[in-house]
Amino acid sequence: MEARRKPGPERRDILRLILFRLIIFTSLFVSAVIIQFSTDTFLPLGTFYYLIVISYVLCLLYFLIYYFVRKGFNVQVYLQIFIDILLITALVYISGGIKGTFYFLYIFEIIAASIVLSGRAAYVTASLSAVFFGLLLEGMYYGFIPNYSPEQAIEISLGGVTNNIFISWMVFFLIAFLINSLTGSLRKTRERLKLMQKGLEIRNRLAAAGEVSAQLAHEIRNPLAAISGSIQVLKNDLKLDSEQKDLMKIVVKESERVSKSIEQFLNLASPRKQDRSPLDLTAILRETLILFEKSTEYEGNWRIRGNYKSSKVPYFGNPSQFRQIFWNLTKNALKAMPHGGTLRIDFKKTKENKIQIRFEDTGIGMTEDEREKIFEPFYSGFEDGTGIGMAVVRGIVDDYSGKIEVESESNKGTKIMVILPERRLRKQDR
Repeated sequence: MEARRKPGPERRDILRLILFRLIIFTSLFVSAVIIQFSTDTFLPLGTFYYLIVISYVLCLLYFLIYYFVRKGFNVQVYLQIFIDILLITALVYISGGIKGTFYFLYIFEIIAASIVLSGRAAYVTASLSAVFFGLLLEGMYYGFIPNYSPEQAIEISLGGVTNNIFISWMVFFLIAFLINSLTGSLRKTRERLKLMQKGLEIRNRLAAAGEVSAQLAHEIRNPLAAISGSIQVLKNDLKLDSEQKDLMKIVVKESERVSKSIEQFLNLASPRKQDRSPLDLTAILRETLILFEKSTEYEGNWRIRGNYKSSKVPYFGNPSQFRQIFWNLTKNALKAMPHGGTLRIDFKKTKENKIQIRFEDTGIGMTEDEREKIFEPFYSGFEDGTGIGMAVVRGIVDDYSGKIEVESESNKGTKIMVILPERRLRKQDR
């Protein structure tokens, strides 16, 4: 699944930005003190020190806002970066404009914007830096902005000014592009690591569950089968009124449901080696939907549409595994539409010769937190769910080296795409 774009800064990002700013300005202050004591020729340090003091006061103000204001982080960061650009432009001005060296500080702001906010913010910061720096140089060249001190005046042509502005702009946007590429790669790597960590946690939980699953299933399934069989015998032999018959049906139905849950749990915790053979995925789906429509779980005002009725998708795998995938995904999609709706099931071959199976419903959708937990064992977004079905689906898809992508928003439906690699028949299987 593709990495999502960074949604916005968090509180710790604000603190990092403040600390980063403190380090930069403290480094400038220390450098100024060292140079002042080692040479007599330097900037008019009075104004320089005033700007440093202003930056420290602003850092204190930013920290107080960070501590007391628990929202609006996006606005806080943009405001801080904008004020930083003004301060940097002032430093460039007192250092001589085109003759000065402080324009490199713009680069730090571009880097900070990319890391804390987003790639777009880095380009916005680069644009603002280019505009302020360009206006400063053009203003000083044409005399709209006087030189900070007479000795800073230098003879330079319009071409030289334009060339300096062009080079600085090119550097600003090049830095924005490079840092965006780097931070984008880091974010994708971090998301992949999170997914791997979550997968490892799930596997560890499954391994622990698998150790006791066999004994637990044996202890439950046999008595459960005996209870269910006895109830059915009693229902046929005894003269019962309608209410008692309904109670008997509930007992049998719930026994079957528990038995199915145990079966799924066994497949999840201790998957058996499955034989694979040539098959047609759409034919298996059609068979599964027929069985589903005849089951007690199909009792709503639903419509199932898609190209599965007319297409044929050959594959190499185990039919029972794909029945489990189709059954669980269909059941969840219909549960997500308690008042009725439409489920579309479409098969598509991608450009990479992979098979995409898309289940798209018009149901209640999921929050971001629910979407992240959907494949965790024993987590269910439905009150009567066991939290096993989607974990089984994930396990089977992983077994085929495939992947699952989930797109969902609250009250806007859910789209689940199972993407399977192409499976070629081996010679011995033909």
